[in-house]
Amino acid sequence: MKALLLEGKGKVSEMKVGDIQKPHPDKDEILVKIKATALNPVDYKTGNGGNPSWTYPHVLGLDSAGVVQEVGEEVTTVKVGDRVVYHSDLSKKGGFAQYGVTTAHTVSLIPQGVSFEDAAAIPCAGYTAYQALFHKMNASKGQTILIHAGAGGVGGFAIQLAKNAGLTVLTTASSANHEFVKSLGADYVIDYRKEDFVKKVMELTDGTGVDLVLDTVGRDNADESVKALAFNGQIAFIAGPPNVNDAISFAHPLSFHQVALGSVHQSNNVKEQRKLAEMGNRMLLLLQENKLNALVEKVISLDEVPAALDELATRRVKGKIVAVIDKIERKRD
Repeated sequence: MKALLLEGKGKVSEMKVGDIQKPHPDKDEILVKIKATALNPVDYKTGNGGNPSWTYPHVLGLDSAGVVQEVGEEVTTVKVGDRVVYHSDLSKKGGFAQYGVTTAHTVSLIPQGVSFEDAAAIPCAGYTAYQALFHKMNASKGQTILIHAGAGGVGGFAIQLAKNAGLTVLTTASSANHEFVKSLGADYVIDYRKEDFVKKVMELTDGTGVDLVLDTVGRDNADESVKALAFNGQIAFIAGPPNVNDAISFAHPLSFHQVALGSVHQSNNVKEQRKLAEMGNRMLLLLQENKLNALVEKVISLDEVPAALDELATRRVKGKIVAVIDKIERKRD
């Protein structure tokens, strides 16, 4: 089969389309003919940093959508011909290829009216946002939340999910993206380049602080974010924890949540792995009902992926970039 080949650690920009052996599913796996695969920051980070479980040439790409071509002998939940989307195991070959293999219990069926591109844009960023809000912080109607980097993938999905759940949403974004994040549902936008977000949060909440924070930026930003939390507030972080020991106080109790979506594949915890499919099903339904924007800003070809990953590494990309692997319909009647 054709695939975008990573020939060694640190060679993301040099990847080219070439031939590699087509995979075959094990007893609990399925083979998917891939139609679209989304780009994520983890692609260039791990591609340049390497992974001890990889053999080269390796194939990047965690979020793929396509059609089931073959099922393992113990698979009963999906069948040949089903349209599916999945978040794959980082330790194995990924979705920038004509075919991919994944575990059957982690895939979601793509409903009628949802395109392969939109479905592929969801898993890594969308499931991370969903897990942070609802599995970790138990976000609920009437709460306030600060979502950092609202124009990015995780932030963009988190804004929409929070608004759908009835929360008041504050987000940080550059001035160029203010209208975009407002279109997703943000109630208040803070220009992180010009404003002190902690001070602004306190102004907007009459000195109380927000109930929840989703930090997607890093340790230093998480440290500052703790200062914006209300009494009994919660912070979920995906890019490094705040200094928890310094933040713990009897007078101002807080809760801390680590979000590490992809590591569930190596956990051997099937119950938790099944939650990938559950989150996918719920978010795909929101897509079908036009209650969620898939955030697809650009659709590219497979050979354009290396340049697009370089662009993604600048951290100035809005929304999601999706690579078309095979000829693909925009809509399905």
